[in-house]
Amino acid sequence: MILVLLGTQNYSFKRLLDAVDMQIKKGNIKDKVIVQAGYTKYESNDMEIFTIIPNDKLIDLIKKANLIITHGGVGSIMEGLINNKKIIVAGRLKKYNEAANDHQLQIIEQFKQSGYILSLDNFNELDKTLEIATNFQPSKYKSNTDNMIKLIEEYINYNY
Repeated sequence: MILVLLGTQNYSFKRLLDAVDMQIKKGNIKDKVIVQAGYTKYESNDMEIFTIIPNDKLIDLIKKANLIITHGGVGSIMEGLINNKKIIVAGRLKKYNEAANDHQLQIIEQFKQSGYILSLDNFNELDKTLEIATNFQPSKYKSNTDNMIKLIEEYINYNY
């Protein structure tokens, strides 16, 4: 099963669903596709589309997914990483009125450089990215929380 996550921002991301739908029609995606579409209005006979999926059900779907295709939101990416999933990430872009700015590109680049995700830079090449994903072994996610706590404690202890 492929889980597509578009986040809950007040912007449409139809462009990503068009790309996924095209790959289903071409036969490059044969798995069941479930979508949390948020504000994106989309109809498809080939995908099971929900506006919002309750968090407990969403976590279950993430755990069951063979692949996650998501927008560049940190929450969606992190849930996939925590659950050791292969993730393809596509950035929402301001020029398509998908976001207020292009900050998701910076987020994607950081996760990509760490070897955690695959990025979808050209939506017309989703088929190639899907093929790469079959052999992609993401780096094991390592939380930086302990280091951040240590830095904060050192700062507090030094300044007070």
